[in-house]
Amino acid sequence: MGNIRTSHVKRISRELIETHQGKFTTDFDENKRLVQEFSTVSTKHLRNKIAGYVTRLVRNDLRQA
Repeated sequence: MGNIRTSHVKRISRELIETHQGKFTTDFDENKRLVQEFSTVSTKHLRNKIAGYVTRLVRNDLRQA
């Protein structure tokens, strides 16, 4: 079984990818820095959850193409 993420994390991740297309990569550390820059996330834990989900979405998009 995989990780279960809240709808809040999923919604923010999708919004960030849509508004900043082409900036996110498959590198978690780079995405973590970009999430910190582009959003107003209050905690490190939430930032890491969002960055991880963004990384997963980008990887899945690359596999689909």
